[in-house]
Amino acid sequence: QVQLVESGGGLVQPGGSLRLSCAASGIIVSTYTMGWYRQTPGKERDLVAQIDSGGATTYADSVKGRFTISRDYDKNLMYLRMLSLKPEDTAVYYCNALKWGHTTWGQGTQVTVSL
Repeated sequence: QVQLVESGGGLVQPGGSLRLSCAASGIIVSTYTMGWYRQTPGKERDLVAQIDSGGATTYADSVKGRFTISRDYDKNLMYLRMLSLKPEDTAVYYCNALKWGHTTWGQGTQVTVSL
């Protein structure tokens, strides 16, 4: 059974930084397309960043240059390093694993950027 657990969210001031982690069980993250999505109330869940099994990365335009997605092969973790955070980055962030058309979601972690 595939399970994803996010951590690292919290309250941060504008301009601050956070690192989100996604711990995976039941899969090897390096063999999946792994992604971070975010969602605010009343809106759709949007892709923030993605890394495929070959290591190629994709970022939403709004986070390019500020966010970095990465994987730790030894710990089977995925990260999202977020710098220069803005109030509009406030959302619930979800970890996603995709392979062969099957997708799994974590439970989400709240990120709030505010004074």
